[in-house]
Amino acid sequence: MTGRTSVAEAAKKHGTRTAPVARRWLHRAAAALTVPPLLVGALAAAPAAAAAGAHTARAAAPAATGDTGPTPAEVRLTEVTPAVPEEDGTVTVSGSVTNRSGAAITGAAVELRSGPRLTTRSSIARIADPSAPSSDGGQVDARTATVALDDIAPGATRSFTMRVPVESLDLGDSGVHQLGVVLTGEIHGTDPGPALGVARTPLSWQPSAAGTRTQVTVLWPLISTPHLTARTQSDEQQSPIFRNDDLADEIAPGGRLQQLVARGGDLPVSWVVDPDLLASVAAMAGAYQVQTPDGPLPGHAQELAKKWLADLEEATRGDEIVALPSGDPDIASLAHRGRNVSGALSHLKPATDVAGTTVKTILNTTPSTDFAWPVDGAVDPTVVAVATSAGARKVITRSDSLREKRGLPYTPTAARPVGGGITAVSADAQLSTLFEGDMTRADTATAAVQQFLAQTQSITEQNPAKQRSIVVAPQRMPTASQAGTMADAVRALTAAGWADVVPLTEAAEAEPEPEANRQVPGEKAYPQELRQEELPTEAFETIRQTQSTLKDFTVILSDEERVVTPFGNAIRREMSTGWRGRPAEAAAYRADVHDYLVGLTEGVRLVEKSRMTLSGRSATIPVTVQNNLVQQVEGLELRLTSGRRIGLDIDDETKPVAVDGGHSQSITFETTAKANGRTFITAQLYTSDGKPYGDPMTFQVDVTEITSTVLLVIAGGVLLVVLAGVRMYTQRKRRGPQADPDAPLTPDEAADAEPRPGPDDRAGTSAADRRSARGDGDRDTPAESRERPGPGEKVDR
Repeated sequence: MTGRTSVAEAAKKHGTRTAPVARRWLHRAAAALTVPPLLVGALAAAPAAAAAGAHTARAAAPAATGDTGPTPAEVRLTEVTPAVPEEDGTVTVSGSVTNRSGAAITGAAVELRSGPRLTTRSSIARIADPSAPSSDGGQVDARTATVALDDIAPGATRSFTMRVPVESLDLGDSGVHQLGVVLTGEIHGTDPGPALGVARTPLSWQPSAAGTRTQVTVLWPLISTPHLTARTQSDEQQSPIFRNDDLADEIAPGGRLQQLVARGGDLPVSWVVDPDLLASVAAMAGAYQVQTPDGPLPGHAQELAKKWLADLEEATRGDEIVALPSGDPDIASLAHRGRNVSGALSHLKPATDVAGTTVKTILNTTPSTDFAWPVDGAVDPTVVAVATSAGARKVITRSDSLREKRGLPYTPTAARPVGGGITAVSADAQLSTLFEGDMTRADTATAAVQQFLAQTQSITEQNPAKQRSIVVAPQRMPTASQAGTMADAVRALTAAGWADVVPLTEAAEAEPEPEANRQVPGEKAYPQELRQEELPTEAFETIRQTQSTLKDFTVILSDEERVVTPFGNAIRREMSTGWRGRPAEAAAYRADVHDYLVGLTEGVRLVEKSRMTLSGRSATIPVTVQNNLVQQVEGLELRLTSGRRIGLDIDDETKPVAVDGGHSQSITFETTAKANGRTFITAQLYTSDGKPYGDPMTFQVDVTEITSTVLLVIAGGVLLVVLAGVRMYTQRKRRGPQADPDAPLTPDEAADAEPRPGPDDRAGTSAADRRSARGDGDRDTPAESRERPGPGEKVDR
């Protein structure tokens, strides 16, 4: 919960030495101890070799202070105080002795011995690395204190404490000296030699301040694994839902994150923060829920979250804060597995933009967003290119990646240009890996602190006339005990006389060493064990699909920020370095984000229709759009398409859609039927840019009416028209040919048409006048025939 791996996993990963190796060395050590009272001291190794193996063996990290193997007893040093003694002070050395033999140890005593200076960094590291072969003639032979112990039964442990004045150690000049604790005594029936067990430690001695102090930058990482899901409650505040309650444990008293804030608050460190962690704790300070197998349940860590944020703001006041891109994206995974996936790299710039805003909002300070930090500082050209693609100009790397090739006799300054306006800040690998062990053990923690002080002092002494600037970049997610040990080491360093602790930005701007390596190693040099932990290409394909779905979804929303913000953050969390070593959890998280988004898009859908029957020549077809979201959707179009266009026409095939949250709306379409029969209608929603939205919905329509009654009426009307035409034709045929009314009259017809005077005729009166007098007006009617009309003939009256 509190770190990327358990203590056992960390020990395995970081190269804890196995018993057979330790036993081989201890056989050699026992032989060296047969000449009393000499004690084998510092054992040397080349710095380059130690740096080269740091990624795989973590050579600089002490496995334990006591020797392990088949010696009769194990001696552990659990306390050396003060870590840097004062000239007129006292040194206290505490520890324990464990009898690993099958018989009691009688006449037991522990002796504190001092020896000459350790003049190289490799000889200092050898004290904590008992597997290395001896190549140093250094000896611890000055007895300064002896403490007698009671008999030690098999398997039993005895504790001891020795206090000695510093002057009795006879340390001499400034530098790193060695202290040794030797167990003497007798075991019945054996001849174990003069030493039954040995433990050693470096002791830094600086009676007066150094003329030129080394500048040391210590990164204080405040990073965690992803905790928030993309899911939120449907309330107005969008109450967040957490994956589990692990974050509450981490910020609780004694928790990992609580200890990092408490321990780092009074130290001059450079805070390296994942803004998404701050946003997650800020979300926890309000109403929130926790995902469980039984569904989301209310969380109860609001007060813890508020206190942690307040403590963090106080702890970081006046200190430098470096904000990583939000979500701490895995830069190496993006470089090696994601850069060929469309849109994968586009998430880095928004993550960087969000980072600055988040930190400023929550901590009321403006952070630096100019640094990128690949996992374990391992780089190659593609990693550097991706790391700087979002605007960062400085890459935190490590000396076991950007290795020195020119045999410099001293540790160079961390900053060096690598081309293209990019500065690589190369952290010291030995110092950065010192705190990766099990710091719950007092002897391991004591050894780490003593090594840290001794190594930094040795760097200063390598070239006393030249000031250098070095950087310490510890593990990304230290445990609570590791944070405590780191704090003890930094606190002791600030009181020492050979170093000044400075911010990261100052270290990045230091004058680079002309002789230092500026060549980024090739891609083949990238550590294989780190490559195996990277996110797979499939992860970035899933991210691309989720981003595409999100883009198509937001165009229909009236308040897209309710969806864009939680899903944008979740997509960035999918790329987090926190998933390294947890592929199953990472895949499950990605699937949950994608499935939840798809579920939301399906909240806007067409309601299925059953088979319809249309009666009549014209009819209305309703289609219902349902919106199960809490916000209004708009910008949609509904289109209807008929499968048999000759049978059913849709007057207006496309209509706009806008539906309030939690409501449904019926959209009606006017249709015209041309024939009876069966047809299929397809309804489909489209976004404003013409993309189909959701699945189409197809339903059957039966056109059975134009009804039988309507058809009979139409048929009857047609029949009547036909019959009327037949009758007219028959009548005309019976009358025979008719004279053309427009033809001129024959002479006989003209004479017959001439009027004859009747009894009413008077001289001077025309026929027209006479007709007018009778009241006939001007009617132009033909004269009556004197013959009776024949049968079937029409008589015009």
